[in-house]
Amino acid sequence: MRRVVVTGLGAVTPLGVGIRRTWKRLLDGHCGVVNVKDRDERFAEQPCQVAAVVPQGSREDGGWTASEWLNRGVSNFFRLTSLGELYYICNADTLSQEERKMAKFAQYAMAATEEALQDASWKPEFFDQREATGYKKVNPLFVPKLLINLGAGHISMKYGLMGPSHSATTACTTGAHSIGDAARFIACGDADVMVAGGAESCIHPLAIGGFARARSLATGFNDNPEKASRPFDADRAGFVVGEGAAVMILEELEHALARGARIYAEVKGYGCSSDAHHMTSPKENGEGAFMAMKKALKQAQLRPSAVDYVNAHATSTIVGDAAENAAIKALLLGPDGKDKAADVNVSSTKGALGHLLGGAGAIEALISVLAIHENTMPPTINLDRLADGFDCNYAPKDPQSRQIDVALTNSFGFGGTNSSLCFANYS
Repeated sequence: MRRVVVTGLGAVTPLGVGIRRTWKRLLDGHCGVVNVKDRDERFAEQPCQVAAVVPQGSREDGGWTASEWLNRGVSNFFRLTSLGELYYICNADTLSQEERKMAKFAQYAMAATEEALQDASWKPEFFDQREATGYKKVNPLFVPKLLINLGAGHISMKYGLMGPSHSATTACTTGAHSIGDAARFIACGDADVMVAGGAESCIHPLAIGGFARARSLATGFNDNPEKASRPFDADRAGFVVGEGAAVMILEELEHALARGARIYAEVKGYGCSSDAHHMTSPKENGEGAFMAMKKALKQAQLRPSAVDYVNAHATSTIVGDAAENAAIKALLLGPDGKDKAADVNVSSTKGALGHLLGGAGAIEALISVLAIHENTMPPTINLDRLADGFDCNYAPKDPQSRQIDVALTNSFGFGGTNSSLCFANYS
């Protein structure tokens, strides 16, 4: 199997537009959860009136204005050949209709992809499209915005990416499954480079009302939204819906080395499982989560003792956090693992970002990669009082400087679907 590395990162999150801005504000303890009642009066009749929202504003200030990312007046296309060569194609087709054609989740995905490609330092050569392809134009298709594959579809059309176009639909595990599947495409020789990630935009009374009716959301923090999402805390009472997108550029190792790319980390393992238990709740012992992590480490050929950090799915629900905590301890403690729970380093970034649903696994994968790249464990904010049985190191409130060579990141979704990704320092 071919080795796969991460060479580019991009994100649009409730902490701001841009992965570096998001990372800095995360480490500084900021929170992107706000009250959304003023945004839409229909939220006033809902028991939950908080959400993690991408901030509006100029691109320069780290805010979101769609026209700054989409309506450029000029289309820039990349075409990736089977040999891994990259060309730059330029035409004068206006993009004034791009924003109208795309759902917001796809817009976020486009922006995160642009940042990730730039971060990966792809600098192809120019040539005149008229000489190569005449006056053919690649235009977005007029299709329903709600199709789940349209984020990938718009990206592939904009950049001329002709390799596998694959869209997972696995609830809150979607972002992680997308990255894991993309890594396997490269490992198996189906592609040299993949744009992989997840996006979500569902801050709407219907979506939040549905989750509230399922008793999944925190409803007691409408007047104090920044405290609503509190993973591992004894007073946790449900998750907070969030929006945004995160994308990483994955490359086959030799391809990345040949072009002198910066390598953030290596994708070492990917494990999947199913709870086969309940539509919305995991088994109390976290058996499904345990299986996913164990499979990821098996593929990575690493012992549990090698894991320096776990970015937990931990959404701030009573049952979910406890089940995952039990699974992490069952895997990482013992003869092949750590000596005591305090040696197990776990944190959840959902206190700051909310739960990005289909995009959650992707942004948390990016954060895990940065944790390795910068040897920094991001904090779990709003962790004021540990619940019974929670005795690991959760980096409460403040980041911790640590040597992080191997990290696991977990994602779980309704229907009992589970995924774990293992990243490692490349040297």
